[in-house]
Amino acid sequence: MIKRSVLVFVLAAASAGAQTAKNENDYSDGKTWLCRPGRTDACVVDLTTTIVAADGSLTREGFKANPNAPIDCFYVYPTVSMDKGGNSDMEPGPEETGVVRVQLARFASQCKLYAPMYRQATLTALRAATTGSPIQVDRALGYNDVLDAWSHYLQHDNNGRGVVLIGHSQGSGVLTQLIRSEIDGKPVQSRIVSALLLGTTLAVPKGKDVGGAFKNIPVCRSASQTGCVIAYASFRSTIPPPENSRFGRVQGENMQAACANPAALGGGSGELHAYLSAGGRSIVGSAAEPKPWVTGKTIDTPWVSVPGLLTAQCVANEKGSYLEVTVHGDPADPRTDDITGDVMANGQPNASWGLHLIDVNLAMGNLVDIVAAQAKAFIASGRKSQ
Repeated sequence: MIKRSVLVFVLAAASAGAQTAKNENDYSDGKTWLCRPGRTDACVVDLTTTIVAADGSLTREGFKANPNAPIDCFYVYPTVSMDKGGNSDMEPGPEETGVVRVQLARFASQCKLYAPMYRQATLTALRAATTGSPIQVDRALGYNDVLDAWSHYLQHDNNGRGVVLIGHSQGSGVLTQLIRSEIDGKPVQSRIVSALLLGTTLAVPKGKDVGGAFKNIPVCRSASQTGCVIAYASFRSTIPPPENSRFGRVQGENMQAACANPAALGGGSGELHAYLSAGGRSIVGSAAEPKPWVTGKTIDTPWVSVPGLLTAQCVANEKGSYLEVTVHGDPADPRTDDITGDVMANGQPNASWGLHLIDVNLAMGNLVDIVAAQAKAFIASGRKSQ
């Protein structure tokens, strides 16, 4: 069981504070990056998948990165560090190397991967805050690190290429601030293929796709649209956001949380092409033990895909604006009827978190396909160097 206190993905940890004096990282040093192109690192992992059909048949799906991908992906990971201080150090632990395996590595089929280390607000600090014994956290330190990494990337690596920004939870909060401060309305905006800000609450005016968190960057409504943002927070259809929900609601009259459904960007319901951990692992370790994926058969790959089992639609009601995920289990077939991924508290799903642990994995296949289509559209527009 994952303790609730270990799962405080407080987006406020990524919020901007005053610029703080700091010992700057040297992002010309490869050790400050979890992933960079052209080397064997945390993003070079086994992504072999078993496709589990409803009739119980199994198909093996391989994976191949594209070393000549025409665009880049710049990723900021969520709150995972278990370092002892309020801010993490710059030494990658199993938490940091593990999360890129879960959330980023599969995008290597479409883009060259850049994932900087940063001195994020730790799970340790957030857990301490819940026990009434807070420890000091420098809220601006992590953001400033990512800003430095982004600046280094633009100066030394980008070369005019299109780039997709990818973040989850605290990472999405950091990227939201980066976009607002350094990209939105500035010349570099022309290089943004899209931004995937997942597991977060991004404000937009009700009935509109732009004008809230960002002035010039709209919510994506088709896979051929570029320069836009995909944002959502996922909840089960059977466990909608409660009154104390951590996602799906924003302050401000006539404002709501943005929701772009990766399974149907144009609206309505669509099938989620999920890539789920065969062993039930999530971004911070093992989630609840999954039931067998299929009766009487063993899965020997790290990943599982379950076509037809999951669909999603964006809903906006008195409970908030969020991605509603429906599980279409059938007791008559041999495949599992449910998935794991809930934040658990005292043996029960903590409704306020929704499916936060697997926000990215629920739609991983959809997101990779969208990035492929956006890259094609971006290059066709002529905004390409090499």
